[in-house]
Amino acid sequence: MKRIFITLLTIGCISFTNQVQAQQNENFDLQSFIENLFNLQDESLNYEDLYERLLLLYENPVNLNSASVDQLKGLYILSDPQIDSLKNYITENGKLLTVYELQLVPGFDYNTIEKLAPFVSVDSKEFIQDDRPLLQRILTERNNYFISRFEQTLEEKEGYTEPESPDDTRYAGGPAKHYLRYRVAKSGDFSFGFTTELDAGEKFTWDPATKRFGMDFWSIHGMVENYKGFRKIILGDYQLQFGQGLIFGAGFGVGKGSETINALERVNTGAKPYTSVIEGGFLRGAAVTYDVSEKMEVTAFASHLKQDASIRQDEESFEDYFSSIQTTGFHRTPTEIANKRQIAETVLGANLHFKMSEIAQFGMVLNSNSYSLPIQRSNQAYNQFEFSGKSNHNASIYTSFSLRQFRFFGEGGISKSGGTGGVFGFTSTLSPRVDFAMMFRSYARDFHALRGASFAEGSRNINESGIYWGFKYTLNSKFFLTAYYDTFQFPWLRFRVNTPSEGNDYLLRLNYFPQRSVKIYIQYRNKSREENTEDPEDGSTVVRAGTKQQVLANLEYRITPQLNLKSRVQFSDFRITDEFNDGYAFIQDAVYSTGKFVFSGRIAIFDTEGANNRQYAYERDVLYAFSIPAYSGEGIRNYLLIQYKLNRQIDIWARVARTSFYDRDEVGTGLETIDGDKRTDVKFQIRYKIR
Repeated sequence: MKRIFITLLTIGCISFTNQVQAQQNENFDLQSFIENLFNLQDESLNYEDLYERLLLLYENPVNLNSASVDQLKGLYILSDPQIDSLKNYITENGKLLTVYELQLVPGFDYNTIEKLAPFVSVDSKEFIQDDRPLLQRILTERNNYFISRFEQTLEEKEGYTEPESPDDTRYAGGPAKHYLRYRVAKSGDFSFGFTTELDAGEKFTWDPATKRFGMDFWSIHGMVENYKGFRKIILGDYQLQFGQGLIFGAGFGVGKGSETINALERVNTGAKPYTSVIEGGFLRGAAVTYDVSEKMEVTAFASHLKQDASIRQDEESFEDYFSSIQTTGFHRTPTEIANKRQIAETVLGANLHFKMSEIAQFGMVLNSNSYSLPIQRSNQAYNQFEFSGKSNHNASIYTSFSLRQFRFFGEGGISKSGGTGGVFGFTSTLSPRVDFAMMFRSYARDFHALRGASFAEGSRNINESGIYWGFKYTLNSKFFLTAYYDTFQFPWLRFRVNTPSEGNDYLLRLNYFPQRSVKIYIQYRNKSREENTEDPEDGSTVVRAGTKQQVLANLEYRITPQLNLKSRVQFSDFRITDEFNDGYAFIQDAVYSTGKFVFSGRIAIFDTEGANNRQYAYERDVLYAFSIPAYSGEGIRNYLLIQYKLNRQIDIWARVARTSFYDRDEVGTGLETIDGDKRTDVKFQIRYKIR
């Protein structure tokens, strides 16, 4: 009775209810949520996969009363103690009666509940099995939509001008970019869809000889879940995520960022559909996951994917080879068109996963990669231990388990070369206010995991070792501090680094939320890494440490439920030997909602020196598109985004962004060159929801 009374009293708290409902209305800003949660704006990352996964959860929330630990961890919101506390609360008190009851769960504060509310529910209907035919479930699913997008740069680029001589290269197609997408999906049941894209400069044409079939890129998938003992059956394009991503790492790897604890461990999601337009890194074929028993499942997968590469011929053996796979996805010029789909990659493998309990699991991964032609790297010293040849294979084992207040996780593997790699870590709540994490990684210089994406300073799991420490201190619901320190070494040469090298990276962030309408944070980051530079005395190449410092201050203030303002200042400087340069950006954002319209805008002023001081700042964009441009040089950037909900089924977006430079007379390089000091990009998108 006491619990029910408190729950009813909680529901009656109008201020809290209004705040949570505001998060769950149709104007919920998922893009801003991701930005605030991870704040990885110094990297050009692909947010699309995480966005889609969270949007699917938003459309089909996770039932808190039945959610697994992996499902809850996959939100990157809850800490391990919070997940344990929620599970214990349900065990002791029974199923939650309402989402608002989370206020009664020890360790849950308002900020946590506010982030969590859009993606969870306590809907009892989930326990009622839907036995209708698959086609009927698809036709009645509300998450069923088409998206069409058009975008273009208004200023003329050199690639679209008339050639001055017969030898001048120009783009084959026009300056517009086209995107079409269809998807119908329900978490835990099915997903079907396709995505197709024609980049600016590519020609809409049907020419099988050059591997062009109308739109330049097509991606199609079909998936059913929980069907006659099969956990998943996927045909078409898909990704794999096992263990800590050492052998297969798909989707969004958070890595180092302002969330220093909760996002460190990768979640074992297995196979999942691929819906992005990034023309590389995915698999094409079939993946099947079967439940052998309640505690064991096996996944088998096969893929055959043709990828872009420049074919060359060995001068001595006259055999064809390629040096690398091209992942830009552009097929605009004769050379780019000739390189399209020249290499066939075949991937075969399996995963055996044992789930001993909600807090203990382990598994193993086996796979082989083979190419239709051999990879032959350029004859440079840093390539000595890189993968070469036509085939590679890997094996790894992984585990994750909880022991008292510690959560351990890790994965170790070996490749055909004999090179080994491993990543192992733990998180812990040392006290109610202090969370701590540590992660060790070691990837040999000859460890070849061609599709791996585990925690690393570099872009690949090779030639690196390091130790990461993460820390979080929560004073109260208004103030908390996050920090990390990462030290790393590269035991062999790297591109533009002529000796083994090392470095370190640390971040400190103070978060202060004095009231629900005001959020403030200040962040400092210092990163030092050795690289090639010129000796000022004799002009020779030497390896020395370059250090970059970054300072960021952000104020977000919700003036009214309709108007939200955000002010941001970013500054950085870079120093190596006698070279010193810096850069800054002042940014003002505003979001205003009225009726069926949402208006978003920005004014940004920037002044930067050198490539190391480019300022990255997230910008709001149309649905399923992310914009994190690099502010470089001197100038001002503005954008305006308008979203209009015509009716229950149709949403329309229109966006215009302009950058005006004060330090140049032309923008871009090569065929992307614009004669002038301005660049204006427009974008229009419409989404039609079938239901």
